[in-house]
Amino acid sequence: MRIRSVVSLVVLLALLSGIARAEDKKQAKVRVLLLGDSTVIGSVCREMHPKADHLEDIVRKLLVAEADIPPVEVLNRGVNGDMVSLLLGRPQRYEKDVVKQEPFDFIFLRFGLNDVRHLKNFKTEFPADYKKLIAKLRTDHPKAEIVMETAIPYLGEEQDKRVNELVRAIAKEEKVPLLDQYVPYAAALKHGPNMLSYRRMALTAIPEKYRALLPVDAIKGETVYVMDNLLDVHMATVPDWFKDRHPNLAGYQVIGTQLAGYLAPRLRERAKPSP
Repeated sequence: MRIRSVVSLVVLLALLSGIARAEDKKQAKVRVLLLGDSTVIGSVCREMHPKADHLEDIVRKLLVAEADIPPVEVLNRGVNGDMVSLLLGRPQRYEKDVVKQEPFDFIFLRFGLNDVRHLKNFKTEFPADYKKLIAKLRTDHPKAEIVMETAIPYLGEEQDKRVNELVRAIAKEEKVPLLDQYVPYAAALKHGPNMLSYRRMALTAIPEKYRALLPVDAIKGETVYVMDNLLDVHMATVPDWFKDRHPNLAGYQVIGTQLAGYLAPRLRERAKPSP
């Protein structure tokens, strides 16, 4: 009887241990970091609609809806006006946003729109900076999969192409996965060239007769932000009404869908039980 009791106890402990390990694995969150410029952080969308779903929320919620995927934590550390060289040149920020963070499983990088406008020799400086950043990330988060992203349509076809050709070349040289954000974003814009960006204009540039139509919360200081096509019927012919190309909330749905679509099959594969 004692032998049976001991065997039963051993079996029970093994089962409990297996359940505990399974629960630990089930509850372990996959950590994702987003780095990049204003088209990553979406600061205006956050200011105008603080309770809306922003890029990290969209990615997380889309993945929650998928089957057989562990919980995901997405940290958005994009910064307005950011460049690869600026991220590297601000050690305290890099330490705070990257080094001192708990280990990441995926790190997404989307740079180039500011770099191409401000670097003296974009063709040589941008790849050198990017490769330096990738090397640092590999050292600081050795278990993370680093993923480069193409820039969304923003500066015009010629400049966008200039940026993304280099992004693709760097990804190939560094053997880093590439997530194309440009092509699906451009495809979505075929439904309406201005549907994915907000309108930003100085209040003084708004014709007097239309100012009464402005939502109260659209005016921030001396600047007007309209997040969709609400006033396009009146303002479409006003110069620069469509000039700003930053994503609105709809734009981030497109970007977030691509991020979630990239992550889903990889997370599902990770979630499979070991043989």
